[in-house]
Amino acid sequence: MSKRALITGITGQDGSYLAELLLSKGYEVHGLVRRSSSFNTQRIDHLYQDPHEPNARIFLHYGDLSDGARLVTLLSQIDPDEVYNLAAQSHVRVSFDEPEHTGDTTGIGSIRLLEAVRVAGVRCRFYQASSSEMFGASPPPQDEDTLFYPRSPYGAAKVYSYWVTRNYREAYGLFAVNGILFNHESPRRGETFVTRKITRAVARIRAGREKLLYMGNLDAVRDWGYAPEYVEGMWRMLQADEPKDYVLATSTPCTVRQFLQTAFDHAGLDWEKHVRFDDRYLRPTEVDSLIGDAGRAEADLGWKATVHAPELARIMVDADIDALECEGRPWIDRPSLSAWA
Repeated sequence: MSKRALITGITGQDGSYLAELLLSKGYEVHGLVRRSSSFNTQRIDHLYQDPHEPNARIFLHYGDLSDGARLVTLLSQIDPDEVYNLAAQSHVRVSFDEPEHTGDTTGIGSIRLLEAVRVAGVRCRFYQASSSEMFGASPPPQDEDTLFYPRSPYGAAKVYSYWVTRNYREAYGLFAVNGILFNHESPRRGETFVTRKITRAVARIRAGREKLLYMGNLDAVRDWGYAPEYVEGMWRMLQADEPKDYVLATSTPCTVRQFLQTAFDHAGLDWEKHVRFDDRYLRPTEVDSLIGDAGRAEADLGWKATVHAPELARIMVDADIDALECEGRPWIDRPSLSAWA
């Protein structure tokens, strides 16, 4: 029989790529979707199957990490072999504006899910989406043994989730791992995240729809990889013989300015003519440099990033240019999602 997986955050960038990967491997995939008056499933519409079809292998369920009782019910019904906790309030700058909400979803939400696994008695392997933001002010390169020094409510919430995952592993024998992923991007990245904000603006400036892009700190150094490669790493962590925590990264530094310049150059534009500074996009406490060391993942899991920041910027610019050109094309009906709603 095929394995069953539950993905929280299935409608996000990582969730959609992970769902694709698991379906390609023959899994039955279940996803947690927050209730909304409008569909928020654009990233997975192409995967959707009517659950009434006998060969359907992807199923969506209403639920939220703020509702522990619902999580217990769903886990009991689905009885998954693997659980991937990707749901969170994941925007670092927004976490300063919504610290309580970030703590409740990104932090406490993780222990609700872990406790639901325990209470429901589900024998599954558990993946917790940890973040390089946990390292914060610790100097690079950062690996699994680097001390945490978070510099945002988001980073602090992720540190909490990291430690409760380890605690449930040690206290209850749960096969639970933390994937400490450094920045990973794609054309499915949310439009308010810096990389997608840049590439989307490049496409619109190129098309004459906008003239200026407002940015904050251009000197921040990040380790940017390609999201589809990183979800492969998530899956490999849960196939290992024993549960361990792993860093996934490219180990290659890139400043925001360098990413910006590569994106504009790819579209034949001079970034300095279009970019302006706006201090509203600065964080109250900045993280200067995040550069990961993924040596353990390469040695144990055979995982190694192949797409680095310059190629990633070009991939995302091309996708945003194509998306902008598609706006003027005739509407193509997407699959009907009313069967599960």
